[in-house]
Amino acid sequence: MKELLPLGSVVILKGAEKRVMICGRIQTNVATNEVYDYSACVYPEGLISSDKLIMFNNERIEKGHFIGFQDEEEFSFRKFVNEKLK
Repeated sequence: MKELLPLGSVVILKGAEKRVMICGRIQTNVATNEVYDYSACVYPEGLISSDKLIMFNNERIEKGHFIGFQDEEEFSFRKFVNEKLK
């Protein structure tokens, strides 16, 4: 698995026409109990409704348009998550 992108990153998914902005990581779809790398909302509209969240894994990302905010807290959190996923 590639390293997780930070919150706020904007990507286009394979086969999609509209970009999405990552707003969650390591998310569980409560309907299917499936775990995904990310949850996202449409860009630039944002989170319109919780039932409109898009859940996907790294391999669905076609192209990155913007990398979200990164600081020491983000790096520490990402390290923690990556260690838990191993």
